[in-house]
Amino acid sequence: MMYGYEWDTSSIMAYALSILPILLIGLKVTLKALFAGYAIALVLGLAFALLRRSRLRVISWSTAFLVEFLRDTPLLVQLFFLYYVLPDFGITLPAFLTGALALGLQYSAYTSEVYRGGIEAVPRGQWEAARALNLLRGRLYRNVIIPQAIPRIVPTLGNYLIAMLKETPLLSVITILEMMGLATMIGERTFEYLVPLTMVALIFLLLSLVSSFALHKLQRRLPQTGIPLK
Repeated sequence: MMYGYEWDTSSIMAYALSILPILLIGLKVTLKALFAGYAIALVLGLAFALLRRSRLRVISWSTAFLVEFLRDTPLLVQLFFLYYVLPDFGITLPAFLTGALALGLQYSAYTSEVYRGGIEAVPRGQWEAARALNLLRGRLYRNVIIPQAIPRIVPTLGNYLIAMLKETPLLSVITILEMMGLATMIGERTFEYLVPLTMVALIFLLLSLVSSFALHKLQRRLPQTGIPLK
C-alpha cells in the first residue's frame, strides 16, 4: 500500500493497479450476494403475489401486510434485525446468508407487486378460456398466465436487479467484506480514500451500464405474446 503518494498520473495509476486485485475479491462477494438475494426475491415475490390472490382473506390480508411491512421498513433496519436481534432468540445465521436473505426479503416485496401487476395485465379472455377448459389453478398460472406476464414484467424486474446492486454496500455493516467494505478498509489503512472509492463507483457504474444493455437486449428478444412453458 502507498501512504501519502504524490498526486501525479503515474503514481495514481500504480496505486489503483495495486489495490485492484483486492477490490475484485470484494466484487466477487458483491455479485454472489446480489444473485443470491435476487433469486430469493424472484421466488418469494412470486409466492407473495399468488398468495395475495388467494380466496381466503386471512391468507391474502396477512400476505399483503407482510409485503407492506417489508417494503416500508429500511433495508438497514432489516439487516440489523436479522444479524443482531435473531441471535437473542436462538437463531444465528452466517453474515453472508443474512445479507442475501435481507436483500431478498426487502426486494421480494417489490417484485411481488411487479408479478401482481403483470398477472392482472393478462387479458380477461385468457382467464375465461382457461377456466372453460377446466384447467386446475396451478396449471392455469403455470401454462397460461405467467408465460404471458413475463414479457410485461421483465423490464421492471431488471431495474430492481440494478437497484439491488446499488444496495449491496450496506452489507458491510454486518461484517461482509464486499467491494465497498474493502475499499473503506484500504482507505483506513492508507489514509487515501479518493482512489479506492472512485474505483468502486466506476465499477458499479460499469456493472449498471452492462446490466441495462443486457436487459434491453433481452426485452427486445422476448415474444410479446408470452413465453411458452412446458
